[in-house]
Amino acid sequence: MKIAYVAGLFPAPSQTFVANQILGVVNCGHDVTVFTTDRPAKGKPAAVGTDGLPGRTHSIFPPRNHVVRLFRVLGLLVVFGWRAPRVVARSLNVFRHGHLAATLWLLHAALTLIRIGERKFDIVHAQFGTYGLYALKLIQVGAIDGALVTSFRGYDATKGLRAEPRRYAELFRMGRLFLPVSESLARKLVEAGCDTSKIHVLHSGIDCAKFEYTEPRRSEKQPTRILTIGRLVEKKGVTYALKAVAQVIASGRAVVYDIVGDGPQRVEIERLIEQHEIARHVRLLGWKSHREILSIMQSSHILLTPSITAGDGDEEGIPNVIKEAMAVGLPVVSTVHAGIPELVVDGESGFLVPERSVDDLAGRIMYLCDHPEIWPQLSHAARRKVETEFDIDGLSLKLVDLYAALLGQHGEQTPMAGRGSPMEMYPGNGASPQSVQRGHGN
Repeated sequence: MKIAYVAGLFPAPSQTFVANQILGVVNCGHDVTVFTTDRPAKGKPAAVGTDGLPGRTHSIFPPRNHVVRLFRVLGLLVVFGWRAPRVVARSLNVFRHGHLAATLWLLHAALTLIRIGERKFDIVHAQFGTYGLYALKLIQVGAIDGALVTSFRGYDATKGLRAEPRRYAELFRMGRLFLPVSESLARKLVEAGCDTSKIHVLHSGIDCAKFEYTEPRRSEKQPTRILTIGRLVEKKGVTYALKAVAQVIASGRAVVYDIVGDGPQRVEIERLIEQHEIARHVRLLGWKSHREILSIMQSSHILLTPSITAGDGDEEGIPNVIKEAMAVGLPVVSTVHAGIPELVVDGESGFLVPERSVDDLAGRIMYLCDHPEIWPQLSHAARRKVETEFDIDGLSLKLVDLYAALLGQHGEQTPMAGRGSPMEMYPGNGASPQSVQRGHGN
């Protein structure tokens, strides 16, 4: 199959799940092109798994400077516009396409696709709902062609829908397949009006083979090393993590807390560290490459990921960092938030507490500090969970089967038929997500 992916920044250090999915389809032998709608950020490391990703990655993002943008569009128009005059005319229809047409974004993207010569695909797969809107516009003006598939991964189905409940109405009508990464996101799509028959829950996967499992151990004289990884934004709950760790330190237990990542909450986090007088125990490590993160994971004892629903409605899907930590063998302390309970089974493969409950977070951390003998049990169960349900190989085969079924290549075979790790299909009969049908694994 010939597949186009529409993404933002690619590859992005905070979106390894996108690179994993695309690389998984490449490894299945399919013809893949990636179109990006954003510019690479300076000073940030590349995402995991860039080796083997398609060389055909093209930016369709226009220059931010409006004068430069105008001249760039005029140049493309003179050289390539004659090849598809109807596409050009449709791209300028402000009444139909609003600000995307008025700002020349749509025309620049369309002319770029015409210049590249890559316009006809079997599948056009947008990697977030927001990029699904862009891809739909490109299809409507005739700049690109293919069956439209859209993945929903978190903020796009939570914060985005809270701000604009009808923002995806046209996408839901015109799109062929929607792939939320968790049952919790599937519910939100249904509530927003998406046809349940178009929704299939497909988890984001990791390549378990690349994560060496090590049974967690700690010497008697060694402090417990706690780790949090992620953007420093409200939904990651790092401020609650710091308050919980402060309680653990105040209890006299020896801990070291490393925070990997950066973001708008950094100043507030630095203030909390100073306020609680825990600077000797906490390290803000900033952005790290994926290789460096793996090394930090392997020297840590507990992953702390206290995600919350942000004030603007932003939520997680299922954080990839939890999957990676579970694959490595770290016990996890997290929250009953979004799709996390679909990954972490409380008391079996980790611990879950209510959102924003500092006392419960501190209690679970202290329990793990005091009982390292239970770490191997949690660790083995966690590794089995990600190998069984979240390994990229099985999920890639499932995704390819969904593509093929969408194109009618399997005859009467349903998208659920296929190989690989279990995947949920959101039912179309009004049943609750708890009654979701499950596919067959290997």
